[in-house]
Amino acid sequence: MVKVQGFDKLTKQLDEAQRAFKDLDGELGSVAFNPNDPGSIEAAIHQMEALIDERLGRYSNSPIVGPMAEEIRENVRAQILEKAARARLKGKSE
Repeated sequence: MVKVQGFDKLTKQLDEAQRAFKDLDGELGSVAFNPNDPGSIEAAIHQMEALIDERLGRYSNSPIVGPMAEEIRENVRAQILEKAARARLKGKSE
């Protein structure tokens, strides 16, 4: 007979991930920034990272949620940088 172990740990990790997903449900937040001011853009990125950490920080050691939170931070950073670049290009064309 083969005995499989480790499901308790996996179950706990999955339960934790489920709670984290619930914490992310809804709007994360919003920030305003000047697309022509790198300091303003960076401040907006830091504000969003703080919002992410506020919601997911307690799960940072989770092997499931930790990497997910880092990916969300990277995604938000890229979105803000892209939005700033589009705004600058739009401003130049007007």
